[in-house]
Amino acid sequence: MMTNNLFDTLFSNAECKAHLQERCIETEVAVKTVLLREGDIAKSIYVVKKGCLREWFNKDGKDITFQFFFEGQPVASIDSFMNQKPSLFTIESVEPSTVIEIKKADFEFVLSASPEFEAGFHDFIFQRFSNYGQLFMSRIKDTPRERYEDLVIHHPEIIQRVPQHYIASFLGITPISLSRIRNRKKS
Repeated sequence: MMTNNLFDTLFSNAECKAHLQERCIETEVAVKTVLLREGDIAKSIYVVKKGCLREWFNKDGKDITFQFFFEGQPVASIDSFMNQKPSLFTIESVEPSTVIEIKKADFEFVLSASPEFEAGFHDFIFQRFSNYGQLFMSRIKDTPRERYEDLVIHHPEIIQRVPQHYIASFLGITPISLSRIRNRKKS
């Protein structure tokens, strides 16, 4: 999961902080609020101030969750946002959440005005690709039980805060299979 270092950097530069304080939109959203729909072009990056968001896509009518984001973490369909392509996934709230929205023009201003932020943004992109690579490899080499145990150890916030059907989707299993794994783990 991502840390908030990238956005701490945003607000450490006085020019960027002043620019963003005038333009950022802080919004409270209810559970299941869609911030970006699969197929739409991303016009904003969001930072989770409070709550939880998820990224997911529809595969033959089935909801596939592949990432969760919590407080301080930036969320976006990066390819859609940077290249103005349709998003391959939806961004939706899992809990009542407060998000800070940064529009593309403001983001580009900050990117050009702050070399520290630009370097941090590149680190963010590499970290995101690393996370996706780990998820991909885990789906190939680990059993569902191993994926669940890894989640319990390395991301307990997901186990504590996210509904079970989203966790099952994230692990690539059915809710019934997740229930069986959890029950075996308790034994």
